[in-house]
Amino acid sequence: MIDFSVVGSDTFAGKIIRLPFRFLPRGMTVPILQGPLRGKKWILGSQRHAFWLGGYETRMQTLMARELKKGRTFYDIGANVGFYTLLGSFCVAPGTVFAFEPLPANVEFLKRHLSINHVKNVQVLQLAISDQIGTAKFRAEPTGAMGQLNSSGDVDVNMSTIDNLLALREILPPDCVKMDIEGAECKALIGARACFQQHKPVLFLATHGKEIHDRCCDLLRSWKYKVEIITRETPDRSDMIATPT
Repeated sequence: MIDFSVVGSDTFAGKIIRLPFRFLPRGMTVPILQGPLRGKKWILGSQRHAFWLGGYETRMQTLMARELKKGRTFYDIGANVGFYTLLGSFCVAPGTVFAFEPLPANVEFLKRHLSINHVKNVQVLQLAISDQIGTAKFRAEPTGAMGQLNSSGDVDVNMSTIDNLLALREILPPDCVKMDIEGAECKALIGARACFQQHKPVLFLATHGKEIHDRCCDLLRSWKYKVEIITRETPDRSDMIATPT
């Protein structure tokens, strides 16, 4: 797969490459051009162009598609507008995907992506996942990609823990989990302690900040997980896979 992200959008070459995309109408449906989701439908303007071009997190896509098996249960925690939800839905079918996303605008695009691709095996939960149950402030940002739980946020969202949702039988135990929640990952893992210790799902995790990264690694290792770095974009941003030993 071609990784379009290697030519940064802030470089001259990157700006030239991306110039034609400005003339594409927002809301238009296009096919994803490459990768495991090749041929599936995507809505322009729902997220940046790398998603439908197929150059978004290419290594992560490949590894996740390899790990997800038919009939399994997949959690997409921080589902955003549904890229990995779609990937999971086609890989695990007739298994089930639970997509967790708190931001209303993202949830709307997520549901539209499921609809235009005729996906029936996904349950969308409009929730932030953390170590507490209740409501919280969520700080959104213009792209919709990097919002986070924050006491100074401008959006009120519902919040729960994975362990609570499992105890209430609102979700099935997972075989695989993807988590990308902009700095709240350690709290979310703490709120899923029983899930990871009992069900031992494989975890694809994005960490934000060195301290949070180290805390997540220590926590996972204490649960007898092996941690392997997939990519490290910056000292503060890492993608990893954690597998039970």
